[in-house]
Amino acid sequence: MSAPVRITLPDGAVREVARGTTPAEIAAAIGPGLAKAAIAARVDGELRDINRPLEADAQLALVTAKDEADALELARHDYAHVLAEAVQQLFPGTQITFGPSTDDGFYYDFAPKDRPFTEEDLPAIEEAMRAIIRADKPLRREVWPREQLISRWRQQGETFKAEWAAELPEGEALTVYWSGEDWLDMCRGPHLASTGKLDPQAFKLTRVSGAYWRGDQNNAMLSRIYGTGWLNKKQLDAHLTRLEEAAKRDHRKLGQEMDLFHLQQEAHGSVFWHPHGFTIWRALEAYMRRAIDAAGYREIKTPQLMDVAQWEQSGHWGKYAENMFAVPDIVPDGEGGAPVVAPDADWMAMKPMNCPAHVLVFRQGIKSYRDLPLRFFEHGCCHRNEAHGALHGLMRVRQFTQDDAHIFCREDQIVEEARAFCALADRIYKDFGFTYAVKLALRPEKRFGSDADWDKAEQELREAVERAGMANADYGWEELPGEGAFYAPKLEWHLTDAIGRTWQVGTLQSDRVLPERLDASYVGEDGAKHRPVMLHRAIFGSYERFIGILIEHYAGKFPLWLAPVQAVVATIVSEADDYARHVAAALAAAGLRVETDLRNEKINYKVREHSLAKVPALLVVGKREAEEGTVALRVLGQERQQVLSLDTLVARLKDEATPPDLR
Repeated sequence: MSAPVRITLPDGAVREVARGTTPAEIAAAIGPGLAKAAIAARVDGELRDINRPLEADAQLALVTAKDEADALELARHDYAHVLAEAVQQLFPGTQITFGPSTDDGFYYDFAPKDRPFTEEDLPAIEEAMRAIIRADKPLRREVWPREQLISRWRQQGETFKAEWAAELPEGEALTVYWSGEDWLDMCRGPHLASTGKLDPQAFKLTRVSGAYWRGDQNNAMLSRIYGTGWLNKKQLDAHLTRLEEAAKRDHRKLGQEMDLFHLQQEAHGSVFWHPHGFTIWRALEAYMRRAIDAAGYREIKTPQLMDVAQWEQSGHWGKYAENMFAVPDIVPDGEGGAPVVAPDADWMAMKPMNCPAHVLVFRQGIKSYRDLPLRFFEHGCCHRNEAHGALHGLMRVRQFTQDDAHIFCREDQIVEEARAFCALADRIYKDFGFTYAVKLALRPEKRFGSDADWDKAEQELREAVERAGMANADYGWEELPGEGAFYAPKLEWHLTDAIGRTWQVGTLQSDRVLPERLDASYVGEDGAKHRPVMLHRAIFGSYERFIGILIEHYAGKFPLWLAPVQAVVATIVSEADDYARHVAAALAAAGLRVETDLRNEKINYKVREHSLAKVPALLVVGKREAEEGTVALRVLGQERQQVLSLDTLVARLKDEATPPDLR
């Protein structure tokens, strides 16, 4: 008889149980309520099936639906497997491949026998999935020898699964999960105990797309079915409502309706800003300049093109060349023919980031320790060679402009400079109505620099956030192992928008690598040369993406100071045209962006049109208003109008249109 194993529970209690006892049995021994609630287990920190036997002493934590992150991961993984089983029931001969969970659901890639799947297939697949869930089929884990599993896949015509199994590392246990007694898939797990643990009303299949096997366009095209999955119908309904609201707020749709910008294939990934859109850009740019001027930054401008040798020295060419636009440094022959690239031609690259150029500015002239900290800021236009399929409106582009800055400082200045940046970012994000979380991304596996330098840099950023009073739950403080840049750890600011979505925007990186690689130095108090530390920082991130986020955050209804058209003066009758021009002139003199609508249209038509255009203030004037020197003010989103004197109206709108940092 084998010796019992010692299982330590989260409260420190220790239970001795027979080897092979399952977490489900331990839950049942503790009490029937926990037995019913437990859906999985963490064994020495690893998430496992509730029915997987315990074979050694271990720390055990039972997982319930209250552990929402784990519970959602399990449910979505199971929904993906149920989807695969349902598809093979409905469409015999379909091959299965992979089916992971995602941030809000799951997908599975299939190789259909006869035709690609379409969205018309989804209702039938959903019903088949619900039948499998209601059947409450046990999900059972087994470990198989490699050749046995490969042989089974080949016998069943599952060529994709056979290929993948054959390429897994030698000696790795290959696990399969049975759904009932008649369907299995290769999977590491874990899973819920049975399909009946899923809520049949808490998922929805959302769309179908094409996907290449293993992400390689040279491989077979598969059909990918996406779904969203939750723990209960209430969560699903809330998610679908968010999706509906997000669709209404889509910056691409609103950008077209509000005449802000457009994109076209002649300039993939680059934005054509229209006057109204660029008005928003200019308001943001002026706001940011005021902020950085007050914080002691010095604005510079650096070249778009630099010799590839510079990028090799900085390390970017070795890490990032596939995402850079490179051009030969040649002069056309002037004969009208196509330029010929000589084998020995030098190559230039368009900058994907501004930091190496800022180091070159720092290196001009001798810098003393008294000159530091030196804060260089640039509205820097950059280019990155993103794949066409990855581009997405303003959110993912090839050409973008960063509110970029680099702070060159001494070792003893790092923490205070980082703290001051945290305070600056806090004020700016709050001016735009965002709440946010601060996260620290730690060293990745592949990186430049010594472990000692990484230790120091990570601790400095921690201390700065602590001094700023943000290293706590109120600010969503969290550390992210392995997610830093290859040259530096970084603080990240994750904004939460009006409908609860998060956007990673601002960053602060503490870098000792680039100053070393590009030979930046200053003369210390001891008369010797020292390396500065370089803090890379941005708050908006890029103007393009930040404007896209703002459009969706505000649903196009910008606060008055940011609105491209702040007021429209609309007439009821043509006799009021001159007075409308007078009102518009008074507002323009007060610094407001104002237009007139003197068209021979009914006022209700004008009100509807300008409301759709998201104009914050519609000023209606007719004969009475002209005679009395008043204006009827209709505020966007409000039903009732107010009649104000012209002077009162101008003063009110001027105050509301004042940027938050100038109030």
